[in-house]
Amino acid sequence: MTIERTPPKKKARQLAKYLRHERPDYVYLKKLFDYLRNELEVSVPRKSPQLPPVPKEEEIQRFYDVVWKSKRFQDLVIIKIFLYTGVRVSELVNIRLNDVDFEACQIRINLGKGNKDRVVPFPPSFKEVLALHHQAMCEKKAVCLFESSWKRKYSVRGIRKMMRRYADAAGRNKPISPHQLRHFFFLWIKKQGIDDALIQPYSGHASRQSLEIYSRLTIAEAQEEYNNVIGRFPV
Repeated sequence: MTIERTPPKKKARQLAKYLRHERPDYVYLKKLFDYLRNELEVSVPRKSPQLPPVPKEEEIQRFYDVVWKSKRFQDLVIIKIFLYTGVRVSELVNIRLNDVDFEACQIRINLGKGNKDRVVPFPPSFKEVLALHHQAMCEKKAVCLFESSWKRKYSVRGIRKMMRRYADAAGRNKPISPHQLRHFFFLWIKKQGIDDALIQPYSGHASRQSLEIYSRLTIAEAQEEYNNVIGRFPV
């Protein structure tokens, strides 16, 4: 059944006849149409969130090669954690030494986005490299996994600056951000055929209400799938 609607311009003139004598202003009209929208149960369409431009696999490889050749071990560990776990930069700078579980190959993220705690897996092949850095920080009596020589945890700004430097050296005219590495990782994981329901427990994303299975999944299930594919990661 086709609904015949009065053209918007004509309908505006009809409404104006009822409202003109009240001399409505902008604030009044805005509130009026808010209530009208609610009365008619009209939902406001929302734009779908868009991902930032995600680097291609060959760009990630060039970027990583520059980091590797720099021989700055701590920078290498930071980039690997971004690439292997998909953590946010604000979460990485707050990782403490006792948050790393080498036996389970997991890192605990405390008070991530939405003030939620979670754990993220890392590949067993990364354990030795991470352990070397972890031991060095323990010997310095650090608290956080990444601290400066002044025993101050790394700043978000400092890590972004470091990544811009490597992106420039890799010949990119645009920086590579921690968030782009996060999205590269999760897009890569999806391309390996891992279902969203298995990614969600360690991604830090809010559960979709339509997928109740999210609430029933455990990190153990997610990590089993993670371990099955991470060996194919490009770097």
